[in-house]
Amino acid sequence: MDAPDTAPGTPQAESLEVLYQSPGLPRWRLPPALAALYGSDLGFTEPCLYANFVASLDGVVALGPEYRHSGSTISGREPADRFTMGLLRACADAVVIGAGTLRASPRHHWTPQHVHPSGAADFAELRRRRGRAADPELVVVTARGALPADHPALQTGALVITTATVAAHLRSSLPASCTILAAGQGPALSMREVLDAVHNRGHRVLLTEGGPYLVGQFIAGGLLDELFLTTAPVLAGRIDAARPGLIAGQEFLPALRHPASLASVRRHASYLFLRYQFHRSITDASDILP
Repeated sequence: MDAPDTAPGTPQAESLEVLYQSPGLPRWRLPPALAALYGSDLGFTEPCLYANFVASLDGVVALGPEYRHSGSTISGREPADRFTMGLLRACADAVVIGAGTLRASPRHHWTPQHVHPSGAADFAELRRRRGRAADPELVVVTARGALPADHPALQTGALVITTATVAAHLRSSLPASCTILAAGQGPALSMREVLDAVHNRGHRVLLTEGGPYLVGQFIAGGLLDELFLTTAPVLAGRIDAARPGLIAGQEFLPALRHPASLASVRRHASYLFLRYQFHRSITDASDILP
């Protein structure tokens, strides 16, 4: 999901109405204010990799490289969507993005309170209950190393995963607050090796807010466990510009089928908040990021 910057005077989120929830979902005990807004407790089976997107009614998740913060344009900065984004970050040990998402959000911090400031104390309490650091670790995946070294999220500190060749260059160009890890010897990255590197840091519950290309690679490798999808009541349209849906750079049907089960449906006004769980049985697609 594209990461919007916090706007002053953002309206407070209202509670989500639970329309459907699959029985037996894992649940962590949320602080009461978070549980009231979400409509229930929330949890994940470990290890878990889940994605979060907002899409228009016609399936657009990004308006094109010339539009920064296109996710917030699609969502209309709906407070319920921003709360949900913050909650999903608060549940995660780490937030995984690609270099393109980092460049497209030049002032962003991938922390829960950045998108929902009024929930900061409750997000912090949730993380304390789970014995986690104050904020999830930011993980930036890049095969080419085209990263803005002055980005505030890198200045604060991030884990950057790249190839061995690019890692040698980045160690001298990124802030000392960043940790650089190599997850491949050639010009490509294996998404399995990327996740292994993150897991080796003790992170078991991972949120990806990467764009359609990165998420497409995770799905192609059979690595994505869950998808949270906000459907915004707006049409984006397409002419000639590349306005991708959830997945770019991959084709599955008709040759491959990646089935998902509906786990929950929530509603606020005309926005729908959907949760799907994927079945990892399909793993014969390439998991290589060019």
